[in-house]
Amino acid sequence: MRAALFWVLALLAIGPARAEDVLRMGDQRGNARALMEAAGVLEGLPYRLEWTEFPAAAPLLEALNAGAIDAGGVGDAPLTFAAAAGVPVKAFVAFRTRQDGLAILVTPDSPIRTVADLKGKRVATNRGSIGHQVVLAALEEAGLPFDSVVFSFLPPADAKIALASGAVDAWATWEPYTAAAEVAGLVRVVRDGNGITPGLTFAVARDSALKDKRPLLADFAARLARARAWALKDPAPYAAVWSKLIGLPEAVPLRWFSRAPYRTVPIDADVIADEQRTIDLYVRAGLIPKARAPQAAAIFDTGFSQALSEALAAVQ
Repeated sequence: MRAALFWVLALLAIGPARAEDVLRMGDQRGNARALMEAAGVLEGLPYRLEWTEFPAAAPLLEALNAGAIDAGGVGDAPLTFAAAAGVPVKAFVAFRTRQDGLAILVTPDSPIRTVADLKGKRVATNRGSIGHQVVLAALEEAGLPFDSVVFSFLPPADAKIALASGAVDAWATWEPYTAAAEVAGLVRVVRDGNGITPGLTFAVARDSALKDKRPLLADFAARLARARAWALKDPAPYAAVWSKLIGLPEAVPLRWFSRAPYRTVPIDADVIADEQRTIDLYVRAGLIPKARAPQAAAIFDTGFSQALSEALAAVQ
């Protein structure tokens, strides 16, 4: 009894972890978490890391806006949308990858073969997502007006069902949804994002976290960069951990990771220019009023370059 009382009093004395000692990370479909666990870079954390999983960037950014999480991973398009809406968030790490898995999909027997064939058709995707982005970019590439298609704004799970049932004619989505649908033989790619979208994804954080939890974010950024470099050498161990975490066959992440190597890149003039092009695309499409469009340079925090350079040098 006395021993039990002693431990209760000890725990009360310690108290809960201070907010500044906890980093609350949002993740999409096990992306960063599975990678970092597989790479073994989460050992010896000097703070507590709490993960929350989201099906897409939009709800993750909503959680950031509400202060429910401190940081997370999103694509360039949803970051653009969030910044224009006034979400207090900035990107502090950048990655580039191929865009095979960012794609406009149709059923295998669909008569749609080209982007031009989408004219007048219904396309499902998330509003403001990279899926939305690739459709707009593909229409512009084909010389078609942005209103050539009818958008049905649906989350990925609902969009997949809508395509299979014939409620929509096409589905614009990203990984791992593209790889999962391809492995299952459910879809055919009409146009992917290579050449028309920049292939940028970011680790983003609330302005308050960038101020109050900067050392934690710098440590997390360095560990994530090391994990990305590790995965470039062999995607199989990452795929095995991801498969167990998400509950999908290893063939899905293997297809994804083998064709989409994520490289950590500096937030430099090229990254900022590509982000500005995404902003300008959304302005041209009427998704963001010109008066509310952010300047790309204002939605980046470039102060983590040293930590990232040291982390990458350590794995060379």
